[in-house]
Amino acid sequence: MTGQTNTRLADLFGLAGWSKGELARLVNRQAAAMGHPQLATDTSRVRRWIDRGETPRDPVPRVLAALFTERLGRVVTIEDLGFVRHGRAGRRQVVKNDDNPDNLPWPPDRTAAVLTEFTGMDLMLNRRGLVGAGAALAAGSALSSSMYDWLQTDPARKATAQRATDPLHADPAGFDRYEAAPVGSEEIEALEYSVNVFRAWDASRGGGLQRKAVVGQLNEVGGMLAYRHADHLQRRLWGVAANLAVLAGWMSHDVGLEPTAQKYFVIAAHAAREGGDRPRAGEALSRAARQMVHLGRPDDALDLMKLAKAGGGEEMLPRTQAMLHTIEAWAQASMGRGQAMKRTLGEAEELFISDRADVEPPSWMQNFDEADMHGMQALAYRTLADHDPSAAIPAQRHARLALELRSHGHNRSKLFDFISMASACFIADDPEQADRYARLALVSMGETSSHRTWHRLREMYRLTGQYAGFSKIEVLREEIELALPKSPVNRPRNGEA
Repeated sequence: MTGQTNTRLADLFGLAGWSKGELARLVNRQAAAMGHPQLATDTSRVRRWIDRGETPRDPVPRVLAALFTERLGRVVTIEDLGFVRHGRAGRRQVVKNDDNPDNLPWPPDRTAAVLTEFTGMDLMLNRRGLVGAGAALAAGSALSSSMYDWLQTDPARKATAQRATDPLHADPAGFDRYEAAPVGSEEIEALEYSVNVFRAWDASRGGGLQRKAVVGQLNEVGGMLAYRHADHLQRRLWGVAANLAVLAGWMSHDVGLEPTAQKYFVIAAHAAREGGDRPRAGEALSRAARQMVHLGRPDDALDLMKLAKAGGGEEMLPRTQAMLHTIEAWAQASMGRGQAMKRTLGEAEELFISDRADVEPPSWMQNFDEADMHGMQALAYRTLADHDPSAAIPAQRHARLALELRSHGHNRSKLFDFISMASACFIADDPEQADRYARLALVSMGETSSHRTWHRLREMYRLTGQYAGFSKIEVLREEIELALPKSPVNRPRNGEA
């Protein structure tokens, strides 16, 4: 007990709109449903949790997390409530650092527990048909300052030895799941194959239709990680967890679940580091940076890119470094920093060309090819064109090259290329070409389930306004209006989602 108000719990309590007595009754009812009928909570105890910072014993934090998750329609974890789960010594404390709400970085033994709890809550929301809403994204600077030193050090392998002495023991890491079993190399190989299947689906169709399947698979892997495996198997499992967490985050971002996406990217960075794959950790954080640019927070994106590049380590391949540079350039373009963007893209090109392909890239980098390189350059120049219209010409050149090089199965990326090309043509005062590529984008819209495509299509629609007097463009505007959702999800402001 701290004797001070648990502000995080108090804020969530205010959002939920319960009375203290109502919450006490709900805790008792939910606890009984979770197999704890002996729990008896009253109004005075709820008051102590909120007003005096008292930390309840298990299973109350898990019960509260489940109640707030269902009530607010977004994942609420134990840490979100201002509590920290039991450590090995049984000590608990209240999280008081609001600049670092998740108490990052997590101790090694907590990563699997956080992973399993968060995915379990996410799946519970999906079962009830709820939508993630109302949570704020952590600032890029907050993540960077809390994780900078940690990400550049190697994980302490001794953490594995701190697990329970029984090799088949697993702590209950989350709510509402059955216990997974230890696995061998064949099972891990099958999991690695499933990651490739999910990744291919995401590239082709977008994140909407397979997100729950990826989250469910990640939840299962979290249970597996609670067991002690041989080091080589444990590292591979952490690699699977990192890859699935990145996919879950990217798919969540693709459908507009922004705080949920950010949490998955942070989980992925932790999992990658636990598996000894620092470049993967850096790439996971670069996804969070791309998300920030999309949400209109390029300064936060640049903070995250510093962390991603520094934490990736010396073993990061030139092609991976090139990819990170393109994201940094996009953020610079969003801020109108044309010279900095061009310099960064030049460095990206040099790095990409210098990659001799004598080392096979990891599976998560195999989709970043020459087409993606040009696609990111087109996006950066098209973004800069909002500040400097002359950038529309190189944007068209790179978009055209990207489209020529796109391989089969990258439908969503091709759709983005069409939109970049059409937008650049509108800015360059070439409505005939713009109309052609805009219609190609509209034809492709039905093949993906991506909210990001709707956002970029709205940006393109905005550019058509200056040609409203052209009959062909008037028809195009009508078709875009029909293609967009009737009740569009507005672009989040100030990090809200």
